Order: sequence, then structure tokens, then C-alpha cells
Amino acid sequence: MRIDIVTLFPDFFSSPLSSGLLGKALAKEIALVNLVNPRDFAMDKHRRVDDEPYGGGVGMLMKPEPIFAAVESLPVLPQREIILMTPQGEPLRQPLLRSLASYDQLILICGHYEGVDERVLNLVTREVSLGDFVLTCGEIPALALINGVIRLLPGTVGKEESLKLESFEAGLLDYPQYTRPAEFRGWKVPDVLLSGNHGEIAKWRRQQQIDRTRDRRPDLLENREQGK
Repeated sequence: MRIDIVTLFPDFFSSPLSSGLLGKALAKEIALVNLVNPRDFAMDKHRRVDDEPYGGGVGMLMKPEPIFAAVESLPVLPQREIILMTPQGEPLRQPLLRSLASYDQLILICGHYEGVDERVLNLVTREVSLGDFVLTCGEIPALALINGVIRLLPGTVGKEESLKLESFEAGLLDYPQYTRPAEFRGWKVPDVLLSGNHGEIAKWRRQQQIDRTRDRRPDLLENREQGK
């Protein structure tokens, strides 16, 4: 997979993309991440990428020309999405990450200031949001998307079957997990997990998933029952 990031701050990604599983995946060439700065495509001598909004208002908007030029400079792979990271987009959820992981190329446009010129939407194929809140830049949600997608690619996670048992994969939160010691400060590991009875352990874990989801995220159970 190729991931192109259109960003005014390429250095933002240096440490996260070189650390942990992400760093190992990129070193193994499971994915390729390319950074492109729209400022390199600015059309005036001051390399300006923002301007005042027509009609007045506070703040500045990112101009369309540098963004279009940056995206159009990139190679075109057969299956690709051009994604604008914006609070107005669809929520970033696990089913979306699974879908995006099947693409050959993702182009992520990171907004700044008060957003981007509306005409940029003629370029993008999808708008994605990290949640119902506002951040100072699009790099943070872009990094979350990159992390979520790359970890789903074959070869990134050691035991790929573990991906199927995680939170949200079945529309439920994860079950509680424990490791040694069997007792810590008076808190004991549930007896069923020490029993060696794999059938009972599986039943316990499933029930814990349902109970935890009902307590913490009842909306997930409602969506699951409605087939969403």
C-alpha cells in the first residue's frame, strides 16, 4: 500500500512513523508513506498557501491551487481514495479502516487554519473525521488513520488472528484481560481464566464483551442489532 500525506508540517510524522509497529512495517515495506508539502506548489514568490475567506470571517483558509497541484503531482494507483481529514467527515471507525486497508493508495489531505477552500471537495473522494471535536491540524487524525490501516495489513501484527478478537471487530468492546500475578493488591484473576477450560473461557469472554459494551457503549449494541 502507498500512503501519500499532503501536509504543511512533514516533520510532524517523523517520530511516529519510525517507532513501534509502524516503523517496523514501513521498514519491511509493508506500506510506503510519502510526504508532500503543498507549500512547494504555491504559485507566488512568498509560497503562500492560505488567504482570507470571501464574505469576511475570522481566520484564514487553505488555498485550493497548492492542494490540487500537490495531489496531481502524485502517481495514480488503480484503487485509491483521496481523503480530506475534517471534523465534518464520516467518523473513523473500524469498518472504515478495514475498507481502506484494501486500497492500493490513500492520499490524506491535512487541513489547517479555519479549513480548506470548499472547491477542494471536488478533488477528494471521502471526508473523514476523528470525532466530534476540533483540533489545530489534520495531521493528528491522519496519523490515527495511518496507524489503524497499516496495523491491518498482512505482516504488521505478529499474530494476525488477534486482530479478529479486538474491540469493535465484532461490533463489541474487548473483554477484560489479565496476566501474572494471579493476585495483585487483593484483586484476583477470575477463576475461569485459571481453569484451563477453553470452552468456558470463551463463553466468559463473550459474555464480558456483551456486558461491557452494554455498560459503556450501548450504541454499539443497538447498531449491531440493527445490522449497521
